[in-house]
Amino acid sequence: MRKIILFTVLFFAFININAQTEEFTAPDYKTIEKNVADKNSALYFDKLFDRYAKSDTTMTLEEKRHLYYGYSFQDEYSPYSRSEAEKKLRELLQKDDGTKDDLKKIIEYTDEILKTYPFSIRIKEYRIYSFRELGMIAEAEKESVQGEIIIDAILSTGNGTDKETCFYVINTSNEYEVLSLLGFEFGGSQSLIDGRYDYLALADNPYQIKGFYFDVSRCLDSMKF
Repeated sequence: MRKIILFTVLFFAFININAQTEEFTAPDYKTIEKNVADKNSALYFDKLFDRYAKSDTTMTLEEKRHLYYGYSFQDEYSPYSRSEAEKKLRELLQKDDGTKDDLKKIIEYTDEILKTYPFSIRIKEYRIYSFRELGMIAEAEKESVQGEIIIDAILSTGNGTDKETCFYVINTSNEYEVLSLLGFEFGGSQSLIDGRYDYLALADNPYQIKGFYFDVSRCLDSMKF
């Protein structure tokens, strides 16, 4: 559906203005792992995820970072898993125009996809669009808040221009979402550097940035078990 793609681009542009920070901090995975496992801590993962599910706008940046990166220490974390609903969604999105029933199916399929990975920015955007088109404004706003929580966490880690200030992600799908979020197009080339960084080449752009670096160490660590 072309309209949903345009909406996503516009939303990304809005978030780009509101979510960037000049102070970057790489996630301390050891500390995060410890905190999200502590049931007596306010940073205990289940507590944070409950607040995320409720679209809590009072979450601090530290809490957002513990939520997003802390998910990679949960048993259900499987960054390379794919849902059968993703195929159905792709086929549905090929249609030029969508009906109300199609929008309801998008919500149904994306709900299943988020059970496999709850922090997909792109999937959140499909849901926001569908809810709004169906007049379900409160539901759309909840999805929007959740999308901003994810974006804030990722963009707090770096600017992506070199390995020292790379973006940290726990799922490779977030890499391409960040490119769109920042207004860039993928240049068609991806490579793994030093066994932990994904380097994505960018298409020609006004800033003459050749590519972005992403630390994907948590994704790679998941395959060692």
